[in-house]
Parts: sequence; structure tokens; C-alpha cells
Amino acid sequence: MKNISVNNLIKTAVIAAIYAAITMALAPISYGDIQFRLSEVLILLAFIDPLYIPGLVLGCLLANFGSPLGPIDVMAGSFATLLSVMAIHQTRKSLGNNFKALIIASLWPVIFNGLIVGWMLNYVLNLPFWASAAYVALGEFVVVSIAGVIIFKNILARDNFINILRLTKNQN
Repeated sequence: MKNISVNNLIKTAVIAAIYAAITMALAPISYGDIQFRLSEVLILLAFIDPLYIPGLVLGCLLANFGSPLGPIDVMAGSFATLLSVMAIHQTRKSLGNNFKALIIASLWPVIFNGLIVGWMLNYVLNLPFWASAAYVALGEFVVVSIAGVIIFKNILARDNFINILRLTKNQN
């Protein structure tokens, strides 16, 4: 097992806190059947470095404690985020550090959150599954695949900024 430095723990804890704070501060648009969770932009950090994954999942878990849907959102929403960040990292690992890979990676949260959170909304609120999945996926697409890709395309173009964000050494 790799040794994780205190510096890396602090960075991931800060990411978790930022994710949770943004989500909870914008609660009216962060939860429910139509959601634009602006904190989801941060999950593209998993494209830069896999050591952000625990902080991102923890941030989602903490944020979902504030969900009006209760414990099921803590479990289902956090699971969707875990799958998303793992797939984002795997996409970068498989396809490289390029714009095409970033676009593909940005689609994973659209898919996973759409299906999992859509199912949860159907289960808890008895909303139509496909409509719920579509609304959640649309919110994810706008936040991650449009806004997130624009932001991260600019970040990825700046090596000095990438070096600051990267937690592990010797990555492409």
C-alpha cells in the first residue's frame, strides 16, 4: 500500500469539505428530482489524480446527509459518485490525458447518477423512473459535461496548474 502524505490527506479533506459545502449551500438546486449540483464539477478532479477519489466520495456522502430524502440518498448518491469517479479515472488511464478522454469521462456521472439517482427518486418519491433519470442526467450533463469540460479543458492546458493539483508523482 502506498504511503499517503499528510499533505495529500489535507488536499482530499479540503476537496470533501468544498464539495459538501457547495452542495449544502445550494440545497434548493442540489437535491430532488430536478437538480443542478454545481459541486459535481469537482468530480473531474479524478481525471487529474485518483487520490482525489476518496475525498470526492466523502464529500458526496457528507453532502447527502443534508438531503431531504434521508439515508437512502447517502447510500445511493454516494455509490453513484463512487462509480463515476472510478470510471472517470479509468477513462483517463485507458485513453490518456486528452480532450476526447475528458469528454468521455464527463459522461460517466451523467449515466451513473441518471440511473441510480433516478431509481432512488422512483423508489422514494414514486416518480416515473425514466423521467427522473432523464432530469438527473440532464442536470449532470449541464454541470459536468458542459461546464466541467470547459473548466477542465482550460485547467489541463496549464501544466503548472496541473502540477499543483496532482497529488501523485509521475503521471502522464
